Amino acid sequence: MELREKLREDGVRPLIKHREFRSIDHAHNARIAGPRYRQRAVCETVFSTNKRTLGDAVRAETWYGEFREFVLMCAVHNIKQSLKQ
Repeated sequence: MELREKLREDGVRPLIKHREFRSIDHAHNARIAGPRYRQRAVCETVFSTNKRTLGDAVRAETWYGEFREFVLMCAVHNIKQSLKQ
């Protein structure tokens, strides 16, 4: 909860929907639905495709190496997509 509060103070809005136990949860989810949530769905699709085609294991041991490996995975995905068109 501390992390969520800190992010809200910095103006970050959550895009993960609430579990719907009460009517207020449904109202929160209605506010999230929109262009931002659709963009999140596109990102999740790309992540899923990358994991299926390239594997889900990150082999680097440093955070910079992991980041670089992830960027390369995304570049490979973009190249594959451009070749399909």
